[in-house]
Amino acid sequence: MSSVRRAVRTALVAGTAARFAYTMLNRFTPGEAALWERRNHRGEVVTLVEGPACAVGAALAAATAPGVPGRHRAAAALATVGAAGFGTYDDMLGATDKRGFKGHIGALAKGEVTSGMVKVLGIGATGLAAGSLVQRKPVDKLLAGLVIAGGANVVNLFDLRPGRAAKVTLMAGALPVLRGSRLAAAPVGAAAALLPEDLDEKAMLGDAGANALGAALGVAAAAGASRRGLVVRAAVLAGLTLASEKVSFTKVIAKTPWLNTIDMLGRRPVAPPLPADSAVGNGTAGTAEAGTTAASSGGTGSAGQPVAS
Repeated sequence: MSSVRRAVRTALVAGTAARFAYTMLNRFTPGEAALWERRNHRGEVVTLVEGPACAVGAALAAATAPGVPGRHRAAAALATVGAAGFGTYDDMLGATDKRGFKGHIGALAKGEVTSGMVKVLGIGATGLAAGSLVQRKPVDKLLAGLVIAGGANVVNLFDLRPGRAAKVTLMAGALPVLRGSRLAAAPVGAAAALLPEDLDEKAMLGDAGANALGAALGVAAAAGASRRGLVVRAAVLAGLTLASEKVSFTKVIAKTPWLNTIDMLGRRPVAPPLPADSAVGNGTAGTAEAGTTAASSGGTGSAGQPVAS
């Protein structure tokens, strides 16, 4: 029970820090406020500062989590901040005409380096660096890096409707937290703290927040895992990423009653269909659901998707 109490305290630290950061970022928004504004699937203006705020809360809580090895705390902070940084880069500079891993690879073949590809490489690099801190053997370091980067990618793939990516974070992290994982408690606490703003469609995670939460969960999943566990986790994340290139997760959720019930919990009623050229997804106009790579993440829609814009 002591480990569970520590995990709960870590979640509370994350939530408190995330809410404080959200308040400060709304009051003292870096640059022009318009840079952080996007139109959601209803065409309403929301702010992207939720993402950096979540990242701050998760990183701070992980870095100060009691009873966690220093290398693991450093890995969680590095992966979370790195994913948030490259996600913010794509949020601010990303274009929506190149979507999914295929889109970025196609652009690269033509000599164009998209912001999404920069994010793929950046989150992949920070993921590998974090993986090297939570595992000892070379092969396990590589697998851990894939799990961390893949986690960043997959959570962002779900960030296409209000609250969805945060709910995925809560569901993925709930069992580890109940088992006493302080590393999992950090993203869970941050996501829970700002879920109301997301559901009310006042703010969105953006690539910065969804990537950061996914990377933090990835570190929690990779830290101390066996090689078999790492292989299974990496395979599942890679499978989801590949599936996202062919299948719309939004359509699957809508057609599956129990998933749709969870997805709609706490949300405003679904808006009527918008014209084809109107805003889609949980982010800016023109963003669509697309996959990315296990080295980054794709999702929300501010300026694209973590590894897929």
